[in-house]
Amino acid sequence: MPQNPADRRVVVTGPPRRTRRVSGYYRPRTEIDEQTTLGHTYVRSLMRTQLRAALAVFAVLGLLVGPLPLLFAAMPDARHLEWAVLGFGLYAPLVLLARWFVRRAERNERDFVRLVEDR
Repeated sequence: MPQNPADRRVVVTGPPRRTRRVSGYYRPRTEIDEQTTLGHTYVRSLMRTQLRAALAVFAVLGLLVGPLPLLFAAMPDARHLEWAVLGFGLYAPLVLLARWFVRRAERNERDFVRLVEDR
């Protein structure tokens, strides 16, 4: 045993200075897989954006189709107009609306994957 107190060995315990950090590439995916609160928040944000797009489509669809019965009731003698509007006039807007919704949903999913993979 050394006589001088400065020669004594001291053991220092505490957190290491260099900690191995998990790469950001795997962290959000791991959070989702382990169903943590943060992972739940990520999934809820995707669900919220998808719901927002669906509600927008529903609102436009309601504004497009909703007034048609009133229009048809106001014009009872225009039976051919009813068939033309219902048979041909609604298809183009419905196809465009569906195309917009699919593109929006795919973009939301791409953004979510980009967020999760941290690219």
